[in-house]
Amino acid sequence: MSFNSLRTFMSWRYPIRLIVLICGLFLIATGIVCMYRSALGLDPWSVLHQGISRHTPLSFGTATIVVGAFILLLGLLLKVYPGVGTLLNLVLIGIFVDWQLRLNWLPDLSGQPLLLRLLVNTIGVLLSGLGVAFYIAPGMGAGPRDGVMLRLHVLTKMRISIVRATLECFVLLIGFLLGGTVGIGTLIFAFGIGPAIEISFGLIKKLRFIEFLLFTTVDPPIKPALERSAPTLSKTSCEHSQALADVGTFNFSRTEGDVTKF
Repeated sequence: MSFNSLRTFMSWRYPIRLIVLICGLFLIATGIVCMYRSALGLDPWSVLHQGISRHTPLSFGTATIVVGAFILLLGLLLKVYPGVGTLLNLVLIGIFVDWQLRLNWLPDLSGQPLLLRLLVNTIGVLLSGLGVAFYIAPGMGAGPRDGVMLRLHVLTKMRISIVRATLECFVLLIGFLLGGTVGIGTLIFAFGIGPAIEISFGLIKKLRFIEFLLFTTVDPPIKPALERSAPTLSKTSCEHSQALADVGTFNFSRTEGDVTKF
């Protein structure tokens, strides 16, 4: 650990960044639960997790953790080294999802009117978008799936949007074949998550929240990187996936030689 990293860890802002990160992961989990209970379709990775849970003793949340651990190991083989946020993402989302499902604060809506289910599914996408913004804002590392996506981009020289689309379509297909729920909710997520993240980042930016978390810490690489990312937050909807990749991976990671670090 470098001297600057040690000073950052000991800074009073570090616990705040950690709390914001955990709150973001909780919001993501809540969004997943909303989409799960609406029974209209899940995001690609959740389709895979649900499919696995239907053929194994694993719960939905535990399947999320197991898949994340597998992706993390794959990332290590590809020389992608995780950060604190990566490890918390791996563990906490699955725990939060299972906890909320056990609480049953939102019952299964499969027998309810379609309009209500659409509303709950859309709320889930919005919460996920807000959660992603809160999760990325502290700059403590990308999730294991995004880390692998970035590494594949570096190795293949393909655009991140193409790498992401290819990976998620493959995951979606496997999940569907395993019995995961694919439907209109999956499309709502596909077209809605980008705008949800952009709106959330816009709100955070207006509140100068990211500056509070990052600009006044002793992490020198983050501020210029975030400034470079600012134009991407206003891209058109067809480029939302690219903008998310720019903010969520490139700007809070660095590549040294053939090693990617978060």
